[in-house]
Amino acid sequence: MTEARTAKWRQIAADLREKIKGGTYAPGDTLPQLKAYAAELGVHHETVRAAYKELEKEGLVRTVQRRGSVVLQPPVRRRITRGVTVTRDPARGYVFPAASRPDEPWEAHGRPFRKELPAPAQVTAEFELAPGTDVLRRRRVTSPVGEPPFQLVDTWISPAAVADAPRVADPSPGPGGYLDRLEEAGHGPIDWTETSRIRMPDREEAKLLEIAQSIPVLESTIIGTSALTRLPIEVTIRVIPGDRVELSGKLQRGETAEWPVTPVETAP
Repeated sequence: MTEARTAKWRQIAADLREKIKGGTYAPGDTLPQLKAYAAELGVHHETVRAAYKELEKEGLVRTVQRRGSVVLQPPVRRRITRGVTVTRDPARGYVFPAASRPDEPWEAHGRPFRKELPAPAQVTAEFELAPGTDVLRRRRVTSPVGEPPFQLVDTWISPAAVADAPRVADPSPGPGGYLDRLEEAGHGPIDWTETSRIRMPDREEAKLLEIAQSIPVLESTIIGTSALTRLPIEVTIRVIPGDRVELSGKLQRGETAEWPVTPVETAP
């Protein structure tokens, strides 16, 4: 791309960015059709495409098949004070460290989905199953009420656990959800471990979370281990767009960092 064209697409991106922030293009609106807009501006369509791609990288728009570049609702960035304590709500069951207050209302986007599907390698390895084995997956997309999708949550439950507690496969497993059914079946108290990493989303994840595939996501994986078998019986993978969350934690002083400090003089 020539220097002049590079400067032009940056100028087009800057103009559209201001129009999006100023409300000329509201969330849900579609930017002008690429070739028609290029003709209107008197530039090559690849110049406009580069501008649209830049806005997509910034999380301002996403490409939707048969629609074009759709303007996204500005994300609400949430600060998570990430603890390690699992609590319990009498009405909902277990509450894991999350991005909300216990009393904050959340809503589902679309219907929760459950089905036996070929599990990813991470899941089959935990359950000691052959690669590609069908495993029950419970999927939901949720957010605080009124906000765009905040997280995609997939819970995979081992075939052995489903056999022990068949209600975990029901649309509504009952009070306390699938975890209470597993513990009632003899697997309680379940222990959990959590790992987190940053990665890029796949096409399906980006679609469900309504983000561009160029936006990194925070993936948190919680593995529940049975008290009966000492083997993993459920793997929950939570995916959150990286532009909607930041992690926070209070640092503590160890014994060697106690204050006041006694400086150690070194030889010149």
